[in-house]
Amino acid sequence: MLIIRQAGTPGTRRACFPAPEDADPPGLARAATLTLPDEAVVFAAPWPAAVATARAASGREPIVVGALAEADYGTWAGRPFAEIAETEPEGLGAWLTDPDAAPHGGESLAELGARVAAWLESVHVDAARVVAVCDAGPVRAALAHALGLTATRAALFDIAPLSRTELAARPGGWRIAHVNRKAAL
Repeated sequence: MLIIRQAGTPGTRRACFPAPEDADPPGLARAATLTLPDEAVVFAAPWPAAVATARAASGREPIVVGALAEADYGTWAGRPFAEIAETEPEGLGAWLTDPDAAPHGGESLAELGARVAAWLESVHVDAARVVAVCDAGPVRAALAHALGLTATRAALFDIAPLSRTELAARPGGWRIAHVNRKAAL
């Protein structure tokens, strides 16, 4: 299974908590240079940047899957991380250390992880043919599931826009082939 982080957005550049946004045009142009296997089944998160990135990379309409959506960050969505650190330090601290915390009124990292893990297991048999395009949170959740990490530990992975993470299905679990590989251009 190949997981591609969607092209960057205005919020990505401003270090904001994710929100549904359009992808930056230069990122979509780079996505169009990606080479995907012809037999790949392409899935995308329902957010505009993920769908546009999947279209650009594959040249076709992706299958939109809600399970690949970034976490619902509630009142933090679209706001800069630095602003939340300044105005809501206790809430941010809880969110960074407790996978079940949702001080923003949205979805916890544990809930995101459970959603992504269930989807991963649903495609496990066909994983070699799967390409998924989503934002960084679901990529981290997939890594947490594959490695048996807590959601807060998996949050330590930096996942760059248009980077590739590959998981290989194996009996009883997953093998990590690579993480955050830059797309060949």
